[in-house]
Amino acid sequence: MIKILGINRIILLFLLFSAVSLLLTGCEVIERSGIPPVPSKQAIAVINSASDSGVTGMASFSQIGQTVMLHIEIKNAESGQHAVHIHENGDCSSPDGKSAGGHWNPTNVAHGKWGEGEFHLGDIGNIDVGEDGTGTIELSTDLWEIGTGSMIDVVGKGIIVHADADDFTSQPSGNAGARIGCGVIELVE
Repeated sequence: MIKILGINRIILLFLLFSAVSLLLTGCEVIERSGIPPVPSKQAIAVINSASDSGVTGMASFSQIGQTVMLHIEIKNAESGQHAVHIHENGDCSSPDGKSAGGHWNPTNVAHGKWGEGEFHLGDIGNIDVGEDGTGTIELSTDLWEIGTGSMIDVVGKGIIVHADADDFTSQPSGNAGARIGCGVIELVE
């Protein structure tokens, strides 16, 4: 009887080890499946023409964990580089987009290039627009929040597309020219 219990324990341990191995293998298959995690919060801004430019587009913000990912796509723009910034007001009521105010700068630092030295939290960068008039830009950061009401919350701000490229040095806005696209960042419920 003692030998049978010893064999049963070995068999039981083998079965337990096999079950755990199968479970872990199944988790690895799910992890490698490429299914992206579901964002906990999302916000969007529909970009409409400003200054009679004809530019349109969409900015989408998705938060997964502490990271906010931004994807902007614009259409009907002249080819070349165009600065894109988050501005302090979610107001696109003026035809020239100036109702959106200045760059969103809750940390009160100098204008600059994202990720290098000082920069506004609204200093997204330049979007490259092709001959077909379309362009995209993406950014991910843990410096923004979505829908929290904190000073680093992007909701309620404006997205502005400018006529020219940002030079990343001219103060306070990078000498980016006229505002040719404007959108209000709104929480997706």
